[in-house]
Amino acid sequence: MTMISYPPKPSPGDRIAVISPGAGLPELYPRPYELGLERLRTEYELEPVEYPTTRRMGASPKERADDIHAAFADPDIRAVIASIGGDDQITVLPWLDRELVRANPKPFFGMSDNTNLLMFLRNSGIVGFHGATVMCELGRPGAMNPRTAESLRAALFTSGAYELEPAERWNDVNRDWADPATFGAEPRMRPADAWTWVNADRVVEGPTWGGCLEILGWLLMADREIARDLSEYDGAVLLLETSEALPSADEVFWTLRSMGERGLLRRFSALLMGRARTWSFERPNGPKEAARYATEQREAVLRAMRTYAPETVIVFDVDFGHTDPQLVIPYGGAVRVDGPARRITVTY
Repeated sequence: MTMISYPPKPSPGDRIAVISPGAGLPELYPRPYELGLERLRTEYELEPVEYPTTRRMGASPKERADDIHAAFADPDIRAVIASIGGDDQITVLPWLDRELVRANPKPFFGMSDNTNLLMFLRNSGIVGFHGATVMCELGRPGAMNPRTAESLRAALFTSGAYELEPAERWNDVNRDWADPATFGAEPRMRPADAWTWVNADRVVEGPTWGGCLEILGWLLMADREIARDLSEYDGAVLLLETSEALPSADEVFWTLRSMGERGLLRRFSALLMGRARTWSFERPNGPKEAARYATEQREAVLRAMRTYAPETVIVFDVDFGHTDPQLVIPYGGAVRVDGPARRITVTY
């Protein structure tokens, strides 16, 4: 079994690498990116350091890997954060030097397409952090969501237990980053449903594994970063969430079914399912359509879990992934899921 440890934490005043291992979208949308950099400086007192492909679309996988290597190898860099996600980070993995990264462990923050790098780091023995990209969470119009900001601060600078709290209000509807008016007001929030618990009759604890469901499916298909001995995942806590691609309930079920057929689902002690994103620019669902989408996704997940892992503790609508607020979850780090008390505690 891979031995996983937490890398040393940065302190205010330290330098933090900002990289684009997925897509160089800061080139196309500088406004949220610059806002995120400014908040790293003023609200977290960290000095962002950019790399050749950070603001460049179309960089090759090797060029992006070179930036990852440079960020981890530099002793003056104390943490690394992704600008945003993307859709082809899987092509970067073959270019990565595992021994270089393993010899220079640092906290890495990212989500979505960054599931690739998070899994690579976990398999290299390094705990990463699922959440908080520069453009989306730090570059949020108006101000950072207070729950996101607090969670990121704790994950960046502290160690030990941190209890996750369900959001009272949330949002998954974006405005156009190319429109300056977008940044004149905070997003409109709406009431959030409470977390839903299934098989909540016990307390389980384990290291996390998973991430964005679509990216995880690609990794499974390409057979990248997946353990040959599935006992590697025994007792772990599965993290799953879906993106603005809005995969259908059928697609969610098919991916989970394949994981079940592979023998994966029964390995996990618990499943934390992120609050379903229900809106995108391509599919601007209204309230009824959004509610239907979320319900159908939950039913698809339950159908697969009842077939392949019927006793697993499940918590739906946990606030991580592609929604706002976004709680940071340690990737490969410990999570305690207390069913009787309805509490989730992560270890930063």
